[in-house]
Amino acid sequence: MKLWQGLLCSVSILAGCRNAPPRPTCSTGTQAQSPTPASSGLATPELTDDVPLADDNAGLSFVADGKTLRTLTKAVIRRAFPVETFTVSDAYYDGRPKTWRAVSLRPLLERGFEGRTVDLDAQQFILRCVDGYTVPLDGKRLLEAGGYLALADATVSEWDPIGVKKDNPGPYFVVWKHPEQQGLELHPRPYQLAAIELAAFETTFPHVAPTGEPTDSAAQRGFGIFKEQCIRCHAVNQEGGRVGPELNVPQSIVEYRTDAQLKAFIKNPRTFRYSLMPAHPDLRDTDLAELLAYFHAMKSRKHDPNAVKPARTRNAEKSL
Repeated sequence: MKLWQGLLCSVSILAGCRNAPPRPTCSTGTQAQSPTPASSGLATPELTDDVPLADDNAGLSFVADGKTLRTLTKAVIRRAFPVETFTVSDAYYDGRPKTWRAVSLRPLLERGFEGRTVDLDAQQFILRCVDGYTVPLDGKRLLEAGGYLALADATVSEWDPIGVKKDNPGPYFVVWKHPEQQGLELHPRPYQLAAIELAAFETTFPHVAPTGEPTDSAAQRGFGIFKEQCIRCHAVNQEGGRVGPELNVPQSIVEYRTDAQLKAFIKNPRTFRYSLMPAHPDLRDTDLAELLAYFHAMKSRKHDPNAVKPARTRNAEKSL
């Protein structure tokens, strides 16, 4: 089992995507605690050394080369780095203003990956959450000015639950400070963050690319869309997010759904059923066609390390 899998707890649902606010919560050890209803007007204590928070022992792990370099608790983080307070309109709260107490990501990552002689801006990262939500992100974007790790919600005594399922976003919630950084596609906001991994996309997900397809093919362009918008929630060949369903094994979705159904579902899932998966009005018909071309290419490139092997028959055993 990979190291990061030990840091997360697995949650399966029929369909979902972290662009949609509601999603399942999971709590293990010092990870996110059970949701607590918001208390209007009751602010959190000042983040000082002598005032503990309920989730002060929650750890954030920094991983490289499959090994945990270090794990910092919230108590350590808020003593070691300046805690800022700022207010932004938050997409996960229907655009309502939220006031966060947070630390800048850049000095935090420099401390977390201290001893690694690399230019962090030029690296690739994987942000992993306790429910399996998985965000690949370039260092240039992750370390962009305005990227913060929220440690507490300044407007309530605990964390303000998210969505209809009342998910607790703690203990760590990536937030962005500037108005132009509030779009979820370019500036994702993983909550219930458990680990930040220094890892190249190709190394972490070696079996999701349509290997052999021409560089300028529809399948390769669809792969680009999958990397940008889908892999956070969905896996292909058991590699990727765990919030939504696996899309390629044991059967590809294009093997049991028509292209027309899939395009319509991706565009607006709620015309089919009430689902946690969000609509994608931004995807053009050409985008959807390229995404389906990627799925069709991958159905002949299955890799399923967890496949159940057929039981040997008695005659087969005698022949051994």
